[in-house]
Amino acid sequence: MAATTSGSHSTPPTRVTGSSLRSNTSAVSARFDSQFTTGTRGLTNARTRIVGERTGALADAVIATVRFARAIGLVVRRVVARIATVVTPLGWSIVTLIPLSLGFGYVLGWIELVVVGLAAIALVVIAVIYLIGRSSIHIGLSIPHSRVVAGERAVGEVVISNIGRRRTLGVTVEIPVGAGLAEVALPGLRKGSQFTHDFVVPTARRGVIPVGPVRTVRADPVGIVRRELVWTGVQELFVHPHTVGIPSMSTGFIRDLEGNPTRELTNNDVSFHALREYMPGDERRNIHWKSTARTGTYMVRQFEETRRSHLVIALSLASSDYATDDEFELAVSVTGSLGIRAIRDTRTVTVVASEDTPEFAKRKVFAVRLLSTLTRSRLLDDLAVVELTESALAITDVARVTGEQASGVSVAFLVCGSTVSPQALRAASTKFPVGVEVVAVVCDPDSAPGLRRVAGLSVLTIGYLDDLKQSLARAAAA
Repeated sequence: MAATTSGSHSTPPTRVTGSSLRSNTSAVSARFDSQFTTGTRGLTNARTRIVGERTGALADAVIATVRFARAIGLVVRRVVARIATVVTPLGWSIVTLIPLSLGFGYVLGWIELVVVGLAAIALVVIAVIYLIGRSSIHIGLSIPHSRVVAGERAVGEVVISNIGRRRTLGVTVEIPVGAGLAEVALPGLRKGSQFTHDFVVPTARRGVIPVGPVRTVRADPVGIVRRELVWTGVQELFVHPHTVGIPSMSTGFIRDLEGNPTRELTNNDVSFHALREYMPGDERRNIHWKSTARTGTYMVRQFEETRRSHLVIALSLASSDYATDDEFELAVSVTGSLGIRAIRDTRTVTVVASEDTPEFAKRKVFAVRLLSTLTRSRLLDDLAVVELTESALAITDVARVTGEQASGVSVAFLVCGSTVSPQALRAASTKFPVGVEVVAVVCDPDSAPGLRRVAGLSVLTIGYLDDLKQSLARAAAA
């Protein structure tokens, strides 16, 4: 208990006895009980929704009953879900037929219906017998090559071994491959024997194909029930887009320490350009004293600006920028070819793609998706999953966001389809700072390769992926 002070006088602390403490505690409890009748006030959990603020034995019994009923319901739901995966639609039809045929058969005295019901029961019993037991086998799934180019042959391998003491009965092995299904009829295996089966993975189009999990299916001959056991996990096969090898983009496009200096002049760099008269604000360390002594006027050094190259490759995912799917696939291949060349040249490269706007958003989302450029495989992995969408940013907006976020860009490649107008490409090129070389690659399989140049923009039109080499060489020479 703290002493109270008033002016310069103080009151000595009061001694607290056990009886006074108990009386104070009782008073506080009484005031608390007058405000809150039970400890459940203010709660919004399941208990208060069922019994409110009651805390008696009856309320506890009700809660215990509800909890028990929920536990039973959870078990029943699990059992029903398990049965639903075992019994086929034909099996449910037969199970429904049994009480109907027996009931109407005995009521109407129709012996044929009774026979049908008894036969259905026999079929169900035989089907259940087929599900008893478990195969003593081991199944392994492997994909020798987890990354292939679209159109290349890809195979998976399933190895099944009998690790039990008895001969295994024949079962069916199912392997989900993307949207399809590969089935293998497993023959009977002796103890210690092994069975290997290769299956083909379709790779006609780029993407990521999930393979697995491998499961065995045991079913009765009629098809009333089936039992599935999962043995492996899911493996992914990356189908990369086609790419083409192009020459180094240093000549004609890149101006940096490894290539040619830029035409921009600066006061501090490594490539000397010329001398000029001193101006207020120039650094004294750049004064060329010999020329100053010879001319009698302060002269400072002037340099040509050099910088580390930074390539930006922007891919449009807007469906409005492409007339056909073939144009988009060609654009993805162009993006991969340019990115791989920059990675091999050890350039600083940034690859971006359009970002989607959510369906129910009130306004457009101005953002781009950054693709990985750590390695060639990582870039192609990201390009394998890009898809056209209606709500993705068009090439003009992609250039706008990229020009605002990327710094030190020396060359920007804008990859799009044939529906983008020259005015839109010209507007996209203006989103980058002055001095950035902007190259628009228009993918149009129905057009002949061509090159058009306007102020600050080169427009390359290609019909096939192989046209990219000649078009880039022509643009660099121009």
